[in-house]
Amino acid sequence: MKTELCSFCLKSGILCSSCRSKLKSGEISEIDLKIAQTLFSLEKTYPSLQDIYFHKAVEANRVLAIVVGKGDVARLLSYGGKILRELGKKVGKRIRVLENGVDDRKFLEDLFAPLSIITINKIWIPDDTTQTRVILRKTRRQSPLINVEALKKIAKELRGITIRVEFAD
Repeated sequence: MKTELCSFCLKSGILCSSCRSKLKSGEISEIDLKIAQTLFSLEKTYPSLQDIYFHKAVEANRVLAIVVGKGDVARLLSYGGKILRELGKKVGKRIRVLENGVDDRKFLEDLFAPLSIITINKIWIPDDTTQTRVILRKTRRQSPLINVEALKKIAKELRGITIRVEFAD
């Protein structure tokens, strides 16, 4: 696995001076360190993890968003979802996998999956701010796995997008 942290720090659990300064400066966070170490420990069981690039992890309301490199989502979802289930058990949170370097539409589609997005609009507010209105298709039974408030916080932290979510038939 490739990440901002060096492999020695991930193996040993002790941070070198370079990784420690990244942690102090805020370039990486404690949750990034924890997820990187967990993914690194899963590499032995799941060899496809050796090829992914882990960028960042963000937590909101017991939902953890993991940002990986372009094209790495499929590797993390491989093995029938066993990697995500095991990672979710170890950290005790629901996991969302997002791709780095994609446009806002693809980011929002991944964030709200498995719900389908009908439309995305920009709303300009009189105080010179913008909001992104996401209209999702209402399902017969709303998925209990989707915590909309947590996903809004994740979008704000990762992309700086303020989201307004609506449901339509």
